[in-house]
Amino acid sequence: MGLFGDLKDDVVEFVRNPTDEQKILLVTVVAIAIADRALYFVDFPFVVRTTAAVGVGFVVMFLVSYLYTGSFVPPDGNVDDEDEPEEYVDELDP
Repeated sequence: MGLFGDLKDDVVEFVRNPTDEQKILLVTVVAIAIADRALYFVDFPFVVRTTAAVGVGFVVMFLVSYLYTGSFVPPDGNVDDEDEPEEYVDELDP
């Protein structure tokens, strides 16, 4: 189908059944947009306004992630310990 067909499938999947990460990122993007519009009415330069809005987005992302998952970062787990069952496996960790 090509690029547009794959993009359409991704958008449909996002609307119908978003993952936890997609939900958190959506809330973050909305927070950045709201912060940018709120700071627009204050007489700040463009760079300061957008940098502050992205900072607000990061704070909101960490707070929403904590409220949604219950922890700020994934647990370290005990991947290298063979005596206990694995709690968390990072697929990017070699």
